[in-house]
Amino acid sequence: MRADRQASDVPKVANLGNVRPPLVFLASIVAGLAIHLAWPVRVVPPELSVPLGAATTTVAIALFLAAVRSFRRAGTPIPGNRPTTAVVCTGPYRYSRNPIYLSFCLLQLGIALWVNDIWLLVTLIAAVLLMSLVVIPREEAFLEARFPSEYLPYKGSVRRWL
Repeated sequence: MRADRQASDVPKVANLGNVRPPLVFLASIVAGLAIHLAWPVRVVPPELSVPLGAATTTVAIALFLAAVRSFRRAGTPIPGNRPTTAVVCTGPYRYSRNPIYLSFCLLQLGIALWVNDIWLLVTLIAAVLLMSLVVIPREEAFLEARFPSEYLPYKGSVRRWL
C-alpha cells in the first residue's frame, strides 16, 4: 500500500516549471543575436563561417529528427509538460540522455558559426548552465521517481550529453 501511495505522489509530467527548454535556447539565440548587432566579434575566419555553420546546423536537425522519431516509436510525448509514458533508450538515446537538448546546442553553435559571432557562443554557455543546473536535474528526479527500475540503470549506462 505504501508503494502505491508513493507512486501516486509522483507527478505525471517531467517539467511543470516556467523554464521550458525550447524557450531557454530561443532566448539564448535572441540574446546572442542582439549583442551581435551591437558589438559583432568574429569567431572563425569568414570563409569558414558558412560551411561550418551549415554543416553543424544540418547535424543538429538530423539529431533532433532522430530523437523525435525515437519518442514517437516509444509512444511517449516529447514536451516535458505532457504525461511521460516511457523511458526512451533507443536511437540517439543510446548515446545521450538528452539528444534533443544536444541538438538545440548544436543548432545554436551552427547559427553562431554561420553568423560568425562569439556572443552566440557566450549565450549558449549560459543556456547549457541553466539546463544542466535547473532543468535536467528536475527532469531526472522525475524519471527516477516515476520509472526507477528502468531509468536508474539507463542513467548509469548512458552519459548526459555525449
